[in-house]
Amino acid sequence: MHTENQIADPVSEALTVLADVMVPMRDGVRLATDIYLPSGGQGPWPVILERTPYGKENTSRSERTADDQEPRRRTEVARAIARHGYAVVMQDVRGRYGSEGVFSKYLNEAEDGFDTMAWIVAQPWCDGKIGTMGVSYGAHTQISAACLNPPGLAAMFLDSGGFASAYHGGIRRGGAFELKQVTWAYKHALLSPETKADPVRKAALEAVDLPAWFRDMPWSPGHSPLKAAPEYEAYLFEQWQNGTYGPYWQRLGLSAEGRYGAMPDVPVMILNSWYDPYVATSVANYQGFRDAHKAPVFLTMGPWTHGQRSVSFSGDVDFGPEAVFDRHFDMDYLAYRLAWFDHYLKGMPSPLFDEKKPVSLFVMGGGSGARLPSGRLHHGGRWRQFADWPDEAAPAFDAAALFLDADKGALVRHSPQVRSAWRDYVHDPRNPVPTIGGAVTSGEPLMVGGAFNQVEDKRFFGCSKPGRALGDRSDVLSFETAPLDADVTIIGNIVADLWVSSDCIDTDFCAKLVDVYPHSRDNPEGFAMNISDAILRLRYRDSWSNPELMEPGRIYRIALELPATANVFRKGHKIRLDIASSNFPNYDLNPNTGEAEGVWQTAVRARNRVYADAAHPSRLRFSVLKGGVS
Repeated sequence: MHTENQIADPVSEALTVLADVMVPMRDGVRLATDIYLPSGGQGPWPVILERTPYGKENTSRSERTADDQEPRRRTEVARAIARHGYAVVMQDVRGRYGSEGVFSKYLNEAEDGFDTMAWIVAQPWCDGKIGTMGVSYGAHTQISAACLNPPGLAAMFLDSGGFASAYHGGIRRGGAFELKQVTWAYKHALLSPETKADPVRKAALEAVDLPAWFRDMPWSPGHSPLKAAPEYEAYLFEQWQNGTYGPYWQRLGLSAEGRYGAMPDVPVMILNSWYDPYVATSVANYQGFRDAHKAPVFLTMGPWTHGQRSVSFSGDVDFGPEAVFDRHFDMDYLAYRLAWFDHYLKGMPSPLFDEKKPVSLFVMGGGSGARLPSGRLHHGGRWRQFADWPDEAAPAFDAAALFLDADKGALVRHSPQVRSAWRDYVHDPRNPVPTIGGAVTSGEPLMVGGAFNQVEDKRFFGCSKPGRALGDRSDVLSFETAPLDADVTIIGNIVADLWVSSDCIDTDFCAKLVDVYPHSRDNPEGFAMNISDAILRLRYRDSWSNPELMEPGRIYRIALELPATANVFRKGHKIRLDIASSNFPNYDLNPNTGEAEGVWQTAVRARNRVYADAAHPSRLRFSVLKGGVS
């Protein structure tokens, strides 16, 4: 049996709201669920479902418009959708807010999502069709449930998430652990039902000094900022210490790889942004759905940070008014989702969704470089539509490469001919290269996402010398082109093929693609804008499943896969590749000792070397619009 409270809707008395319906799962745990039914009582209706760990009645920072930046509550959004002729179901996931059970991040969402949809289609107000929506974790819940082919699922709107493989992006990347999982866990442990019910636990968590903890690694279970929230600490260390790809990471909730064919063949919208940690997962999901299904799948990528689509900027860079979601589509985010569901759940015509050109990408760049009144740099950009995900195999694109020149610190068009050439540096885990923007979310107060000048700044954790360019650090190698004599447009995947060695048995290599502005009146020192970055833990250089430590001094060929992007490097700019061995606190530290991840105790310095000669031609590979690299 479940309980429910029927309340009057304060905006429209005609709506029926069933609050805190306790929906039973297969193991008897009940999840708190609010149901919004349209006026008139003339159902059944198609259903829109959102499952969230952030509170089904709470404010969502993504629910805002260009004209009103004040975030809306999910209750307001649900009522608006219900007034549009849908039954709306908002649910707290297991162990969060009003729901029973214990929260274990990501791992219960497949079965709980299936059970929720099975319950929905049995209700008299459901017409048998369910559309799912949600941002970030709300996208993860959708694709997790879809893996089990739940009853009623008829359309999905995946925004800024939905794990294709959490191991390869979202929890880990390149074998390293993404420390946003720590800052997220800390914030939401504070908001958990257990913390609200326990004053001692609450006081202990509130007393945590996160920056101090991040300056004092390593941690261990019982010695971490999450000590007072053992269930959060437990899942965090479980993810951190499971460094090898295997059954743990292939579970439902953490991976959709190999499961697209088992999902229902329904229309899917994938929305994301270039400065979001789920770029790779969005591209992989697009390709997975496209290859397995006949139903249309769309991919839209903007220049924003995580879920912040109704602004024109990201970090310290502005992309112009066309970048704003609301301006480009001539409607706000809520109206766009309604148009999507109207089209694919109700069969209403719409010119918005061109199935012949389902890929819509914002190509950054082309702006004046001037400083706007906001203080941000005007980078500009424009939207482009494609028939498929662009790569070197697509008719409009060419494969291109730039080779590293060790002597000049340059990126050049021709493979090196010298017999022996390298550059090296010392990587000290106790003095890591600081994270300055990038594809980051949920990192506050230690890191933020977006495009920034790659210069140390007191706004960013770990910057010891404000004003120093990252490229001037002794543990960063920079390779850049001469000033370009024509625009170069890079769209799609990027790979840094490097030949490397180390005097340690394990270490990391990081690569960052940078758009270097020339000196100007507004930017007298230039502006080095981060575009995309990657990391690789060398024990995983050949296999994610069978790690192998290095032989000190031996030369290895490695491939760092940078998340895809779309950017015009303008005439007069330089394309730069920065190579280092840390990007902290975005990624966890590698102690260079080969100790197990998440439990290491000793850190040593590593002398790491990048080769650039005839036998070891390190290079940067990418796709460009026809015309190549000038």
